[in-house]
Amino acid sequence: MDIFDKIAKHMGPLGQHQKWSHGYFSFPKLEGEIAPHMQFKGKEHLVWSLNNYLGLANHPEVRKADEQAAAQFGMAYPMGARMMSGNSKYHEQLEQELAVFVGKPDAFLLNYGYQGMVSIIDTLVDRNDVIVYDAESHACIIDGLRLHMGKRFVYQHNDIDSARKQLERATKLTKESGGGILLITEGVFGMSGAQGKLKELVELKKDFEFRILVDDAHGFGTMGKTGSGTHEAQDCIEGIDVYFGTFAKSMAGIGAFVASTEEITNFLRYNMRSQTFAKALPMPMVIGLLKRLELLKSQPQLKDKLWEIATTLQKGLRERGFDLGVTNSVVTPVFLKGELTDATAITFDLRENYSIFCSIVVYPVIPKGMIELRLIPTAVHTLEDVQRTLDAFSEVSEKLENGYYKENQFAIA
Repeated sequence: MDIFDKIAKHMGPLGQHQKWSHGYFSFPKLEGEIAPHMQFKGKEHLVWSLNNYLGLANHPEVRKADEQAAAQFGMAYPMGARMMSGNSKYHEQLEQELAVFVGKPDAFLLNYGYQGMVSIIDTLVDRNDVIVYDAESHACIIDGLRLHMGKRFVYQHNDIDSARKQLERATKLTKESGGGILLITEGVFGMSGAQGKLKELVELKKDFEFRILVDDAHGFGTMGKTGSGTHEAQDCIEGIDVYFGTFAKSMAGIGAFVASTEEITNFLRYNMRSQTFAKALPMPMVIGLLKRLELLKSQPQLKDKLWEIATTLQKGLRERGFDLGVTNSVVTPVFLKGELTDATAITFDLRENYSIFCSIVVYPVIPKGMIELRLIPTAVHTLEDVQRTLDAFSEVSEKLENGYYKENQFAIA
């Protein structure tokens, strides 16, 4: 079969009539926080799909810091990899401040979150080591695992007994190979909103010898008393050996960081090929991230507002009979029964007739016959936005149950 035919067969009906977005959002020019109301094809929409948990994307102080840094340095500096000519006092300052904030001795900046996690895994283990990981790990973790030339064992999602069994298997192998064990999980699972059972996994160290790597992309800035992460929320900062956070969620930026002991962080600093041979983060982004981190630490009301919106939204959805699964974070999944055609029709109906935009998740990310509408609350949503969304979801849910979407064809614009 021709390779193009294979791709067409793989894509199925979804690939026959859909593109990435069917249009483009335009962002209003505001002198304050970026609103979750955006223009899509000339019409204003309420958006629940923004990587902007704390509303920092268009915060006036952030905008000013970004602007001044761009004016001073341009977008080219620093012109080289960190190990060569691409280091600066600002990069080192950001690393130091991040390390202190997440409770680790040292931190290392990464150009991208996805690439960063792949490379962390690739660098930390060799063929003699064994990786034990959660079954619902993010795609970046899975891609990192594919680079591992040694053994890897998966445990059932958030199942401590299953993790224990896989650690037993891993321990037997490492006794023969002389390697170590790396357990990988997430602080907050981005699709379900469930927190990883970090504290319970740390407790397993009493019975097994292993290290824990946590991807806390959705927990950094949203979880814990100070917002430093899910390990803070679960009171197990010391037990997490390698902590990974991204700037793409709460910090509304680009890049990521990894924090650990000075020895481990330095090892990563000089051995992560994706960073060693890559240009450093641009100066305006680094300086802008310093301002974002400052606001994250000094304005706890941003996190408080985020949780007010998330709690009100989740409470309202549950009261109306919606299934939110097991979320215990601000990530808000809404699970419905339906097929791909139903999912497409619902999101189209929400977008065109209710002016509400949210992400849609279908098989193979979730089981067949299920639809997930994932809502991402932010500190710049309002209680009015929540009420409007609750009313709209009640109406489309009723349409789905009554077979409205099967009887009515929606033209995909």
